Amino acid sequence: MKVKWIDWVKQIQAIAQTGLTYSKDVYDIERFQQLRDLSISMMSHYTKTDWEVVEKLFASETGYQTPKVDIRAVIFQNEKLLFVKEKSDGKWALPGGWADIGYTPTEVAAKEVWEETGYKVDHFRLLAVFDKEKHHSSPSISHVYKIFIGCEIVGGEKRTSLETEEVNFFGEKEIPQLSVARNTEWQIREMFTYMKDKDKAPLLD
Repeated sequence: MKVKWIDWVKQIQAIAQTGLTYSKDVYDIERFQQLRDLSISMMSHYTKTDWEVVEKLFASETGYQTPKVDIRAVIFQNEKLLFVKEKSDGKWALPGGWADIGYTPTEVAAKEVWEETGYKVDHFRLLAVFDKEKHHSSPSISHVYKIFIGCEIVGGEKRTSLETEEVNFFGEKEIPQLSVARNTEWQIREMFTYMKDKDKAPLLD
C-alpha cells in the first residue's frame, strides 16, 4: 500500500521552499519557514531520523524545488545485461547515480559506468524516463525521475570501485537479487525488451 503521508510532507516542503524563494513580505517568509520546519519535524518523527539529518537531506536546497534525477546505464553484451553489486546493500543494480551539475545525461551515464565498472561507453539511446514514485514501493525523501540510457562498450577493462564490489553480466533468466531502491525487476525486464526490439520507442511516465 502506498505511503501517502510522505507525499504530503514532500508537498508541504516544496510549497514552503517556493514561498521562501519568492515571498517579499516578512510575515509570509516567517510562515513559510514555520511550514518548512514542520515538514522536517514530521519527516523526522515518522522516519525516526534526527532532525538535523532530515534537514540536510530533505530541505537543504534553495530556489524553486524540482525533482532529483537518477540516471541508469543499460548495457548489453552477448544477450546479457551489465550489473554492479553495491557495497551499501550487497545487491545488484544497473550502473548509475545522481545527475551531476555541468554534465549532460549521456555524460553522467558514461562517467558512472567508467567509475563503477571500468568500461568506456558510447552510442547512447534514451530507453525510459520513469517517476520513481509510480514504480517503487519503498518511500523516498526526494521526488525522483529515473532516466534509463542504452549504451555500448567501446573500451576499458572490468574493475570494481569504492562503491561496487562486483561487476557482472546476467541473462534475462539470471537476474540477481536487485537493489530495488535503484531498479525494480519490472524495470529490468522492460530493459531486456530493448535488446530484442531495437526500434522500440522510449517508455515515458
